[in-house]
Amino acid sequence: MSVSTTAAAQTICAQLPVLGRDVTVPLVTGGEVTYAALDYAASAPALQRVWDDVAAYAPYYGSVHRGAGYLSQLSTDLFENARKTVEEFLDCRPDDQLIFTRSTTDSLNLLAAALPADCQVFVFETEHHASLLPWQDARVTYLNAPRTPAQAVETLEKALADRDPYGPALVCVTGASNVTGELWPVRELAAAAHAHGARIVLDAAQLAPHHPVSVQDLDVDWIAFSGHKLYAPFGSGVLAGRADWLQAADPYLAGGGASRKVARREDGGVDVEWHETAARHEAGSPNVIGAYSIASACKALTEAGFDTLVAREQHLIEKVRAGLAEVPQVKVLSLFGDDAPRVGVISFVVDGWNSSHFAAALSAEYGIGVRDGLFCAHPLLRTLLGTDPQTQGECGAPEAAPGEKSLNAIRVSFGAGTPDEHVERFINAVKELVTDGAKWKYTTENGRCVPTVG
Repeated sequence: MSVSTTAAAQTICAQLPVLGRDVTVPLVTGGEVTYAALDYAASAPALQRVWDDVAAYAPYYGSVHRGAGYLSQLSTDLFENARKTVEEFLDCRPDDQLIFTRSTTDSLNLLAAALPADCQVFVFETEHHASLLPWQDARVTYLNAPRTPAQAVETLEKALADRDPYGPALVCVTGASNVTGELWPVRELAAAAHAHGARIVLDAAQLAPHHPVSVQDLDVDWIAFSGHKLYAPFGSGVLAGRADWLQAADPYLAGGGASRKVARREDGGVDVEWHETAARHEAGSPNVIGAYSIASACKALTEAGFDTLVAREQHLIEKVRAGLAEVPQVKVLSLFGDDAPRVGVISFVVDGWNSSHFAAALSAEYGIGVRDGLFCAHPLLRTLLGTDPQTQGECGAPEAAPGEKSLNAIRVSFGAGTPDEHVERFINAVKELVTDGAKWKYTTENGRCVPTVG
């Protein structure tokens, strides 16, 4: 690591500190160690700045869009300014709508509910379940896993060329895989979709925390992501993009805030006039703290500079991949190959180990938090792992179906705020476990692999 790279790493860690960086956890072998949070792809730790911003606002919390009082007016301004901040972060078009939701899953289900009648949906089997499953009520075509970015474009072009050209169509694709971390050719897929009269929605849950995302540059019609992966807590997400399908659809939730006018009819029923703004799909009291936390994270990442963030993360990726490459028993999972660009998400299996057993040992004996299982991307993991599961360990996979007890993997993921020491401890732990085995006994309890007691 060069002096300039070291300085950049120290700058980023100092500029974007995360909560929990000093938390210590007990080890089953005795003593305590600073917790190494390497599960960013599931939920990234909140930035300290985000937490401080929320704490500063909390005493001024008030109802949004519904109050005449000072705090209500302040909270309303905060909520709407947060919307503008996120629109700028995503480089939205002037006439796009940005809707605050609960998560990426919620955002894509909202869009699924707004699809025009008889819409065809095209989605690769490699997607996270959040973007694979919401389209059940549409005419959905599942595309086989591609093995190169070019093959992904070719597969989509062929499927779109064979579709009914007169009806509406939507393509749903991830920006970065939550399993392999590999970047997908979003711009090329968007061009293919538009060339065949289809629209495209980008699942940016794993992309937005690691790379700049421009709706206009990528030319996507919608984008969805979650705050809890963007260093912001409080269960908020975003759906941003073209307004026409959203304005034409019934509100995602019926209730206060979505309605502009409600009146009783003489026949005893109710007439409703719905908003045509983002409020149409934001019924109920909005999560103002969640929206504000996303906006705060967007500002922090923008000010830190994505060029520096990407360079720092690439250093960590190379360190982890080089360390794992030194262990012959480790197989890193990939669709596009070793040279494919990726974010800080790496999944692997270890010969002779069940992945849940390995992950439990990393936690209990080394204080390292990773993820094990099928990562809410079951079809992709089955494609990557094949039909032959790795050797059984003492514990089974928590998400595995009957007959697939050992069909699971380990995922390590990181980003802003991850120090070199955490990834170095992880690499050393992998080597020690493979060479010497676990120091403790483990068993399966309530679907989880845990250290035995006593």
